[in-house]
This record gives sequence, structure tokens and C-alpha cells, in this order.
Amino acid sequence: MGQFIDLKSSDGFTFPAYVAEPAGTPRGAVVVLQEIFGVNSHIRSVADGYARAGYLAVAPSTFHRVQAGVELGYTDADMQAGFKLKTAVEELPESGVQADIQAAIDHAARGGKVGIVGYCWGGLLTWRAACAANGLAAAVPYYGGGVTTEAEVARKPKVPVLAHFGERDHWIPLDSVKAFGQAHPEVEVHVYAADHGFNCDQRGSYDAAAAKLALERTLAFFGKHLG
Repeated sequence: MGQFIDLKSSDGFTFPAYVAEPAGTPRGAVVVLQEIFGVNSHIRSVADGYARAGYLAVAPSTFHRVQAGVELGYTDADMQAGFKLKTAVEELPESGVQADIQAAIDHAARGGKVGIVGYCWGGLLTWRAACAANGLAAAVPYYGGGVTTEAEVARKPKVPVLAHFGERDHWIPLDSVKAFGQAHPEVEVHVYAADHGFNCDQRGSYDAAAAKLALERTLAFFGKHLG
């Protein structure tokens, strides 16, 4: 459904983004932020899904500053490779990947109001974008690793946020999710009887019921704020 295009950040850096167009006039736009596995077939399918729902979907490669053409699967070796790439990006000056996300938001704006959704590490980047980026109307982080840490909780979102977590997520302790919700009563927090990565149908932790309900809530949230 979609295709890769090149986008340019404010610092002149050029990077690829997967763009999926809706069949008709966009009802808005959604920036889709990858996990630690690159803009792989799963993330492209997620972007395609938002396009089918009527949104212009843009999935930027947030690894491109450290390695081009990353497309990993979900084996242990892939996870180790992904963690290394994520660590390398996190060690860049913060303006680096955030500038790329901003460029994706700016490009997506031709579709109307812009929402942002991200998964795993992309959930963390989504939370940061909600607090720092310009041009967003709503944000939805899925099981964002690190979102519930003290440094991230201290951030203040500039747009409405809907956050999805799994109660069996061993990367994100449930007590920290509860503390995050208490610190941010303005954020709509939902916890599912599921594990980390429950939205990804290529992972063993996939939970179809939780993924369906989370997507329904996300589409309703975007329908409210991007319409």
C-alpha cells in the first residue's frame, strides 16, 4: 500500500520514511514510530492499517542516523541488535532523532491534524514528542519502555495522550505504571492483561484481544482529536 520516501530534518539530515496514503481525502495524519526492530514488515503493516482507517500514515526510520536499512525480526539475536542500535541513537544529542520525528510530523501535516503513535522504544519517543514536538494534536504511546522512569515522568505533555500498558510487562513494572498515572491524571492510561509487545502479531507476546481493544480506543482517540 505504501512506499518509502526521503525526508529532510532541520539540520539537513536526509532519512527514509514509509508513507501509506488513504484511499480518499485524509481525515488526518498519523506518525507511526518503530520498535527497536526498524521500519520492518510489522511497522509497515501498522502504517497501512492507519491508512485503511483514512489517515495519511508516516513511519520514519529513527535508526537511520546510526545505521541505514534496518529491518529486524523478533529473535533473541534481533533483539540484541535492536538494543544496540537504540542505545546508539539514545547517545546522540537529543535534537537528533527528535528532529527526524519533527520532520515526519511536518510532512504528515499535509493530511490534516497530526497524531503520533509508537510501540516499545517508539512509545518512549512518542511520549517525548507529545512533550516537546510542534504540530501534534494527540499522542498514543504503546508500552513505552522508559516512559515511567523518573526523568520521563517529569516531562509535561503539550497534547492529549492515551497510553497503553500490559500488566505482565516485565520491562515496565505495574507499580511504575500506576505512579505514572497518578503523576499525570491528564493522561488516559489503560492497562491490559497482556505482556510487552502485545500489539505485534509477529511476537510470541501478541495478544489479539488486547491489541483489538487498544486499537479501537486509539482510533476513537484520534477520531476525537484529529477530526
